[in-house]
This record gives sequence, structure tokens and C-alpha cells, in this order.
Amino acid sequence: MLKLFQTLNRIALIKASIAALAVVILVFIGSRNLQNFDAALIAYLFGTIFAVFGIAYRYSVWLQRPPTRLYWRRSMQFLFSKDFISYASRSVYLLFRNILFQRFIAFRSRTRWWGHFLLATGCLLSFGITIPLTFGWIHFTLEPGTYDIYNANFFGFKVGSFELGGPISILAFKALFLTSFPVIIGAFIMMKRRVKDGGVIATQSLEGDWLPLILLIAISVTGLGIGYDYTFLEGRTHQFMAVTHAITVILFLIWMPFGKFFHIFQRLAQLGANLYKIEGKKRGMAVCPHTKEEFATKTHINDLKQVTKELGFDFTLADGSSHLDLSPEGKRSALAKAHFEARQASGKFFG
Repeated sequence: MLKLFQTLNRIALIKASIAALAVVILVFIGSRNLQNFDAALIAYLFGTIFAVFGIAYRYSVWLQRPPTRLYWRRSMQFLFSKDFISYASRSVYLLFRNILFQRFIAFRSRTRWWGHFLLATGCLLSFGITIPLTFGWIHFTLEPGTYDIYNANFFGFKVGSFELGGPISILAFKALFLTSFPVIIGAFIMMKRRVKDGGVIATQSLEGDWLPLILLIAISVTGLGIGYDYTFLEGRTHQFMAVTHAITVILFLIWMPFGKFFHIFQRLAQLGANLYKIEGKKRGMAVCPHTKEEFATKTHINDLKQVTKELGFDFTLADGSSHLDLSPEGKRSALAKAHFEARQASGKFFG
């Protein structure tokens, strides 16, 4: 066990601990020192804290890799420059287009886009509802002197009221059940692709591709089961449905930092990569010495030289130039030339 702790990344461990501690502090602040915290949600809270710790730890380790660290540093450098307004607007646009509406995948397949969009929308809405409730930031109380008027409170402050049985109350208390449907539909769309697409079948795995979808469906179905129990069964199976739902949600939270769900948080880095491409084009394109054609930005090639040296690879040639100055076509030509000269020096080209 001691050896396990010795292998942990200290910087990532510190950042993850700070992130987890920040969640605990926000819970105390938002729930007014746990006054508005629902003790029945304690298991969900511990699962969320674990997920935050794991995600922060893995993200910190990911950012420490030379290529990722350089991309991140450059993205921040370009964003907070004289073109801040332009780049900030571009980032907001891409956030809505690629993160919220998942348009980055639309060109591959309309059906695949629908699957991504429904999954993303259902999950984001579910998180937006459950996290404030779990942290005690949002709670509902009866208006004093009434039996059918509820007050909605945020961080302990009243932000609105609604009548029980009205459209607002139905939306407030049933919203989480409604978000289950797009998640289930989206998951089944993605499952169908994994059953029929030959390329996907050849590369997919249980833990990497099927388990995330199974967990999302299990969470949604058990959540709907709780609502069905209250509506039609008068709470007869509440304990079973509540425990089953809690188990699936906690498994999801524990699995999030380690499985495919982590790409949700990595996807945000795409915004910085887009700024990197735009700024790179402004600073000029690199021309391949062999083909005499533009093939990448000068910024990208220079950064690539820096990163490869950090990783222990130096592609500097005898004349002071670099092998990385060549385009993919130029690299293939250089390899073919090297093979030709080696065979020529051996005295035979075949055999």
C-alpha cells in the first residue's frame, strides 16, 4: 500500500485534494452548514466527491504531458492576448456548437450525431439537476400557512414559488425523469451501431464501449422506476428501486475518472486546439523543402521540435535543419532516398 502512494503524482494529488476539498466547502456554504442538506443523498455526495478527486487527478496528470502542457499553455497565451474578444467569442460559439450540440460529429453520420446529441443533452441536464440537489444548493419548502404552495430556494435564498400540481411543479419534480428518455434513446442508438458496424465491432471492448452505455441505461431505467413506484405502486418498492438506482449512479461516478466518460472533460480542450490553429495560420505556414508546398503552421512545427526534444528525440540534421521541417510526403521521399543510398552503397539493389 505504501508503494502505491509513493507512485502517485504529487502535483496531481495536491490539485485533486484541493478540488475535493472545494466541493466539501461548497456543500457547507450552499446548504447553510448542512441545514438544507438531504441526508438521504449522502451516498451520492461521497460518490461525487470521489469522481471530482479522480477527474482532477487524471486531468492534472494529462496536462503534465509535454504535448498537452504545450497545447494548454499556448491556448491560454492566445486567448488572453490582444485578440481576447475575438477568441473568447469563438470559444463560446464552439462551446455551444461542438459541446452542447455535438456538431463536431455530424459530418460522420446523422444517426451517430443524434445518438451523441441525445446522450450529451440528457446527461448535461441530469447533472445540472442532480448536483445542486445533492449538494443542498437547491431545496423546496412549503410556504408557511399553505399546503399547496412550494418555495424554491437556492443557497438558502428564496428564488421563486409555484403551486403544487401546476405545470411548473410538474417540471420541477419530474424534470429528472424526463431527462432519462433522451439518455436511453441515445444509448440504444449507439448500441445499435456497435452491433452492426464491422469496424466498430473489431475494435470495441466491454469496459471501454459497452459498460458506459449499460451504466447510463441502468441509471435512467432505475430512476424511471422510482417515479413509476411513487405514481402507480404507492411506494411499495421504493427501498429496492432507491437502493438499485443509488448503486448504478455511484458505479457511474466511480467509473467516470477511469473509463471512457473521462473524454467528456478532455473534449473541452478542443476549444483551445481550435484557437491554436487560427493563431498558427496568422503567424504563417511552413513550407516543405522537398515539395515546396505549405503543409502546417510554423507555430506547430516549432512547437513540435520543442516537444520532441523534451521527450528525448532530436531530429536535427547535420546541416542544421530538422527532419520535422518535411511534410509527410517529404518524409516518405527522404526515407526512400535513404533506402536507395544504403542499397547502392552495399553494391546490390535486390536480394
